[in-house]
Amino acid sequence: MMVLVSYDVSTKTPSGVTRLRKISEVCLDYGLRVQNSVYECNVDPAQWEMLKAELLKLYNAEEDSLRFYFLGSNWQRRVEHYGTGEIQGVEDTMIV
Repeated sequence: MMVLVSYDVSTKTPSGVTRLRKISEVCLDYGLRVQNSVYECNVDPAQWEMLKAELLKLYNAEEDSLRFYFLGSNWQRRVEHYGTGEIQGVEDTMIV
């Protein structure tokens, strides 16, 4: 299933900057960055539970915001992209 992860992390303190970096790293483990704080994550139910648990453990509920959008398995017809920043497809082959 495709899950869109969006976050806003307060960076008013050094710990906030660290949280921002760690949340970004977790999201990159599961998906592709499509905008500064937005990731497309194509995950199975078990991976989704791990991703959600890791993010909820890192964020600060009093200062930060996490949003999850579930696009399902037919997500390709629900996503349109216009403008700059051509994004590699989440299902495309990646060479690391």
